[in-house]
Amino acid sequence: ATPGELGLSEQAFAQLNRAEGTAVYVNHATPPQSLAFVREKISGGHLGYDEILAITRDIAANRYSKIEITAFLVACAVTGLEREEIVSLTRAMVASGERLDWGEALVVDKHCIGGIPGNRTSLLITPIVAAHGLLMPKTSSRAITSPAGSADTMEVFARVELEIDRLREIVKHERACMSWGGTARLAPVDDILISVERPLGMDSPGQMIASILSKKVAAGASHLLIDIPVGPTAKVTKRSAAMQLRKLFEYAGDLLGLHLEVMITDGKQPIGRGIGPVLEARDVMLVLENDPRAPMDLKEKSLQLAGRILEFDADVRGGQGYFVARDILESGRALDKFESIMNAQGASPKSYTSGSLTQDIVAPASGTIAAIDNLQVARIARLAGAPMDKGAGIDLYKKLGDQVRESEPIYRIYSEFNADFEFARQAAELDNGYRIDSNES
Repeated sequence: ATPGELGLSEQAFAQLNRAEGTAVYVNHATPPQSLAFVREKISGGHLGYDEILAITRDIAANRYSKIEITAFLVACAVTGLEREEIVSLTRAMVASGERLDWGEALVVDKHCIGGIPGNRTSLLITPIVAAHGLLMPKTSSRAITSPAGSADTMEVFARVELEIDRLREIVKHERACMSWGGTARLAPVDDILISVERPLGMDSPGQMIASILSKKVAAGASHLLIDIPVGPTAKVTKRSAAMQLRKLFEYAGDLLGLHLEVMITDGKQPIGRGIGPVLEARDVMLVLENDPRAPMDLKEKSLQLAGRILEFDADVRGGQGYFVARDILESGRALDKFESIMNAQGASPKSYTSGSLTQDIVAPASGTIAAIDNLQVARIARLAGAPMDKGAGIDLYKKLGDQVRESEPIYRIYSEFNADFEFARQAAELDNGYRIDSNES
């Protein structure tokens, strides 16, 4: 820029929304008054709704630096959010963007708190539930720390970045959608907080609950199912911690007017075989097509969760939801509905295939698969390039309880670029994420 000219980043230019060449003047930014409330939280104080709303409004208006947002997040994580503060933060985040109203009394949704690779149940539950006739506008996230989010995997099949009017139209005709939540401006302040939270590896319970519930309330859900997987290398490692989290979800859901139920599920190992968008998409399609090669754990978990959601419908008796869901899947109606939703959203502009660079990781000894480290397996899949490279990831050949012989492949790494391939291969050599117990007594 020459003297008298100001150069801006593309993001800042878009935020100011002014034409190139517009005359501007530059002044020192006034510190936002709400920072006093952040300092109060740092000191261990309790914040009311108005104070939290002031903070979130200033964050949404880009008045906070990344350091100031970090200070707020760390204060919430370290001093903790009380139950009322979680509800206040949720409400404040909903107020920061659009709120959808579908004009129906029963609008269903589900959310998994994450941490389990390959857990692509949403892409199966949504068409099952919509084929039954319930309204399920599924707005999903992209992966931030995992090898794939539901939106990343759905993008292998169809467009997921839908403007709000298009989203309404699709849901009106199909009773469902499977889109990325970011385009619809639902609780946008949550997206800003997440962008700071994730590089720090922070995921405090209060913040997580507010993040999940704000998105669901903004999307117009009336009935919500929360999936909390529990396992040694899951986000929640003990059942007692899952029960505490369940109570917090139910308390907040009640005050927010959500009919909320929680299912505590098995998080001891990845779900399905594929980890990474293309490989997970293959698993989803095998289940929808009732292919005998379909991963049974992905099918069963999806039917259990879909069944519980179907029981929100007064016409489905308690305990019958699973069988209704199974009939919808096995009759082919779920596949038909999935294809209808896919066509409505528009085919993905690109065709994706598995990465061309592959390496089989083999068992160092014979025995039984005794443990699989979710975190390490997910890390290797990310190093391979997932989710940015849709064809990158891991294909699991062995799961818990399976027998394996020395030098037999336990999984295959897929990559699209040499550097990623080497990173993933080296990480797997140091720690393949599997524990094999010898069969010798």
